[in-house]
Amino acid sequence: MSRARTDLTPLARAEREDLADLLESLAPEQWEAPTLCERWRVREVAAHVVSYDDLGRGGFLRALARARFSGERANDACLAPFAELDPEDLVAAVRARTTPAGLTAGFGGRVALVDWIIHQQDLRRPLGLPRTVPAERLRPALDFARFAPPIRAFPRIRGLRLVADDLDWAAGKGPEVRGPGEALLLAMAGRRGVTGELTGPGVPTLAARIDG
Repeated sequence: MSRARTDLTPLARAEREDLADLLESLAPEQWEAPTLCERWRVREVAAHVVSYDDLGRGGFLRALARARFSGERANDACLAPFAELDPEDLVAAVRARTTPAGLTAGFGGRVALVDWIIHQQDLRRPLGLPRTVPAERLRPALDFARFAPPIRAFPRIRGLRLVADDLDWAAGKGPEVRGPGEALLLAMAGRRGVTGELTGPGVPTLAARIDG
């Protein structure tokens, strides 16, 4: 079966289970800590990762229309029902949704896999809780993130060659940007403060696109 058609649901499920384990381990004050998602604390990110599981394409389009086609406002509206849950209930909500559903099930679980890897790192980095993302999850996430509509990576990475130096992955043509696959994924997603971990002649261009 081709890579494009392989069902990655088991990898996404494993990532969500790891995220639930992380959330369950947090102290109360850590739930109020900032994340790489600049407007959200840990609790808002946890709410966000489950907020689209019950929405199909039609439900998402209606939510987007109500938000006057602002992705930011749509995200806030969709997470609102979960945002005031206490940590125990948020962990339970994450555990109850380990299998991708709704929008997250798209593209053979790739939407869920990319989203959940990125958001787990959004939490871990500011909390000082690093991990090594399993290569069998990170490699397909890097492949899909280049084109995934929610990531909007193309304007950031066009004309650049991305090379992971910790696993067998590279993509694109142009000045090279090299570094850990996890940092490349977060840079593709527009996370600030990551390009300092990358090297190569393409880094200034990528950094300017993220900061701009």
